Amino acid sequence: MTTIGFAGLSHLGIVSSAVAADLGFDTVAYDSDASLCSHLTAGEPPIQEPGLAELLAKVIGKIDYTSSAKDLDRCDLLYLSLDVDTDAAGHSDLSRLETLTETVLPCLKSGCTIVVLSQVPPGYTQQMSLADHVQLQAGHHPLYCQVETLIFGRAVERAGQPERYIIGCQDPQAPLSPELAEFLGAFGCPILPMRYESAELTKISINMFLAASVAMSNSLAELCESVGADWSEIAPALRLDRRIGEHAYLAPGLGIAGGNLERDLVSVLGMAREHGTDCAVVESILTNSKYRRHWVLRNLHQSLPIAPSSATIALWGLAYKADTKSTKNAPSLALIAALSGTIRAYDPVVDPADVPAEVSRCLSPLDSCIGADALVIMTPWEEFRSVDLGRVREAMKGDLVVDPFGFLQSSSCAEHGLKHCRIGVSADEREQ
Repeated sequence: MTTIGFAGLSHLGIVSSAVAADLGFDTVAYDSDASLCSHLTAGEPPIQEPGLAELLAKVIGKIDYTSSAKDLDRCDLLYLSLDVDTDAAGHSDLSRLETLTETVLPCLKSGCTIVVLSQVPPGYTQQMSLADHVQLQAGHHPLYCQVETLIFGRAVERAGQPERYIIGCQDPQAPLSPELAEFLGAFGCPILPMRYESAELTKISINMFLAASVAMSNSLAELCESVGADWSEIAPALRLDRRIGEHAYLAPGLGIAGGNLERDLVSVLGMAREHGTDCAVVESILTNSKYRRHWVLRNLHQSLPIAPSSATIALWGLAYKADTKSTKNAPSLALIAALSGTIRAYDPVVDPADVPAEVSRCLSPLDSCIGADALVIMTPWEEFRSVDLGRVREAMKGDLVVDPFGFLQSSSCAEHGLKHCRIGVSADEREQ
């Protein structure tokens, strides 16, 4: 059976290598961080991801975690699997990936297939094939890029049960290398070979359509708040329209968080400007996202009897979404930066180092509610559903719950004397 290597053990590489080992492939996972490799060897996940601890426990002893790139010399197929960082403006930093490539390429045996799994901009793999031409050709290394399907909070599910594989190739008409074909064939899903640039742009295209759905859902949900409609009644009708579909992303929220969607919007904006194509719709989505980020702040100003700057706010959730500890572009941080009152926050997994210094970090949801004028739910963690709303009301000084995602039941809030404010519902209905 093919021996598979993964170089770069950030979120993407950790999950992908564990799935490969679970399928029975001889797996080598390299990262220069020896401490990280030791923790993974012991089955200790360094990241928050549902199902990952259980998966790592299953593959203990089946993966050779190593901090020596030379151990990749036995691989028949190598994935460059490092997450690509983005800066505050949404631009990709490819320097770590380039350093990783320079490190591992000389260690590979002749004939080893190389796959770029990291998300890279259109043209990157083709440039890599030219820049590293001598080493790639000398080692007879077939080179591909593969669209990653990582979603924080669902990474194990997505890696183990992919919808399809999108593979960028030097020649899309030629058969895939036997090693890559064997590995991808183990998943039993469609494989779509295409030229490098098409595969790289496909990933961005997927995120662009998702971003458009986010922006449209947010805009229409806000309109619901003004005309007396309820977005939760509208979304099911859209899902039954075949042109949109049952799996459409129709959940309104607080704009685009995390790193990937914004990165791809910024990338398309840059490419459109470079090549002189129209990019107004992309600018509109980014503008809409920035506007949506302050939905909670606007509602605090409208609904609190005192100025938010003088209020005590209980804040549930700091991560940009549930089932991850990442606060990248998190709406919670934007809200904290805009408030100057007292903020008492609770999040079950976010590292204390990522909590702003001006925030009082609490040990439980109820603890955060003590003396609060309002409760704001910024991350819909599942554990919040089981919190006793009667005790929440007793702990709070005020009665306002700002719940943008509609995570709590309005009827339950009303039963306990709490005013429930959520996206897509008019102010009059919130009072009922």
